[in-house]
Amino acid sequence: MISSTEQQIVDATIKGRHSIRAYLPKPVSQEDIRAILEVSARAPSGTNTQPWKVTVLTGASKARLSAAIQAAFLDPGQAALHQEEYRYYPVEWKSPFQERRRKVGLDLYKLLGLGREDKAGMQRQHGRNYDFFDAPVGLIFTIDRVLEQGSWLDYGTFLQNIMLAARARGLDTCPQAAFTPYHKVIAEVLDLPANEMLVCGMSLGFADPDKIENSLITERDSVENFAKFLE
Repeated sequence: MISSTEQQIVDATIKGRHSIRAYLPKPVSQEDIRAILEVSARAPSGTNTQPWKVTVLTGASKARLSAAIQAAFLDPGQAALHQEEYRYYPVEWKSPFQERRRKVGLDLYKLLGLGREDKAGMQRQHGRNYDFFDAPVGLIFTIDRVLEQGSWLDYGTFLQNIMLAARARGLDTCPQAAFTPYHKVIAEVLDLPANEMLVCGMSLGFADPDKIENSLITERDSVENFAKFLE
């Protein structure tokens, strides 16, 4: 049984996590990265399949991948070549998901001083995903193609563990589905085996407290609206 103090620490760690989109040029030790991954691997998975695979990128390897993706992202002639292998978002949006999606985008662009008509500014901001928002560490997550939807659900618990373990060490993260259209580029640069499928990417590092975009805290619905209590 944990103490009330320990409970408060866990709650504060969970509540303190939010997506960071600008990082300090401060390195993260490999010791910390290994510790985060080791504790995160305690995530539950059906019949202990442990479906996660991680490629950790720093320095030249991260720069090489970023450059390759940026080249594809900035070339409109390549757009048709880069499509997601799986649907992260719905084909047709409906309420309340559409409103939530629009709000977070508009809130971010407002903080950055980007108007609705500033398409070039929005593209530049989206492109920062592929530099891992200047974080010192980039993480690329893959899964074996033989595994099914249940293993993808398990994968989410692993990703959440990473974000919380990072926060507990004073580090910040941003999980990024933005990488998924560029799975072919990523597979080529990282020499991934054919059986591995891209899940997502993640930025990891120390948040830059002076960057306005890091002040964005998204809203959450109340328990009364998403939970039903039956007796």
